[in-house]
Amino acid sequence: MGSAEVELLLTAVAAMLSPTTLTFSVLTLVLGDRPIRTGTWFYLGALGATLLVGIVAAFALGDAAAAPAGSSQPKTWVAILDLVLGALAVLYAARLFRNPMSPESEQQMVDKASGLASSPAVAVVGAGAALANPGGFIPIALKDISQLNPTAGEYIVLWVAFALISLLPLSAALVMLRIAPDGTLRILHRAREWLTRNASRIAAVLIVIVGAVLLRDGVAGLAG
Repeated sequence: MGSAEVELLLTAVAAMLSPTTLTFSVLTLVLGDRPIRTGTWFYLGALGATLLVGIVAAFALGDAAAAPAGSSQPKTWVAILDLVLGALAVLYAARLFRNPMSPESEQQMVDKASGLASSPAVAVVGAGAALANPGGFIPIALKDISQLNPTAGEYIVLWVAFALISLLPLSAALVMLRIAPDGTLRILHRAREWLTRNASRIAAVLIVIVGAVLLRDGVAGLAG
């Protein structure tokens, strides 16, 4: 597995465990009396927005970040971008370590999620698109896929995989709500408390790893 593939996989897992995405997803499911309805529209909004970005990038970016033919070294601008993205990732991780989710932040999330249960479907879809997309992980994943020298079709397939992985906790919760609704809701309520205490630190560790890989690749690319 090459460096770009490793970066892409780590980025997808980090996006999946993003404390913001996880917390909003859990709150959307536990705060209303119709969690499957609300969660499904929320998921479709997040997935649709994420897929749209990848489809546009497949044709606008394509293989622009791929190494030149006959060379294993990345393009200079890609190496510089690795350094920038790696530094930003490390800084963001440090912020998560220093400032885990506060009661005030959680309450703001609760306030935003509370109204979704009674909102029309279009509003829930919009909230999912805004609150549960991969956010800052999107540029890294776009670059990683482009480095694999894909065709437009291959780019879209890889992006669909990234999008599905990034939203895996929410999709899994929706499936379990249909199979065992009462038990799943009890687990989700406990997960809400656990996320408040631990999600930021776990996400920070993963983001540091992603940032370290980006910095390593950027330095190696410029040195080569």
